[in-house]
Amino acid sequence: MKKRLSVYIETSVISYYANQLSRDIVLAGKQQTTRDWWENVLPKLKVYVSPYVLAEISKGTPKEVEMRKSAVMHFEVLEEIPDVVSLAKGYLKKMSIPRKSEIDAYHLAIATIYNLDFIVSWNCKHIANAFMIKQIQKINGEFNLSSPLICVPTEMMEGF
Repeated sequence: MKKRLSVYIETSVISYYANQLSRDIVLAGKQQTTRDWWENVLPKLKVYVSPYVLAEISKGTPKEVEMRKSAVMHFEVLEEIPDVVSLAKGYLKKMSIPRKSEIDAYHLAIATIYNLDFIVSWNCKHIANAFMIKQIQKINGEFNLSSPLICVPTEMMEGF
């Protein structure tokens, strides 16, 4: 039996999936892509979120919070363990992630420590960014850790 690939869903993807369709054409396009990915690709993967995701999706209007929580209620929640915190602190020390966005380092660290196959994110500033990915791979290599493949939902639409 073929092992299902594992994916960590970062908060931005959940928000694009669950929030009301934007009037901004670019955002609406990303939302539609996310919804297509959620319906067609996600069921083929072993899906994980984290306490960091749960904290972030709990912010906003009550309706938005309910929609996002409902979207992830059946996903496995990874536990924060000391190795995750240690690696996240290492990322923060060696990468240019601003203090207000330091949760992004924890998203990266938890998926790495649990040896997941993918991180899917629309956060192209601090996560799904070629320069950040290169830095993450370098740091993970220093710790002899494998790096999850980081991508946006669009990159996972074919091949599954």
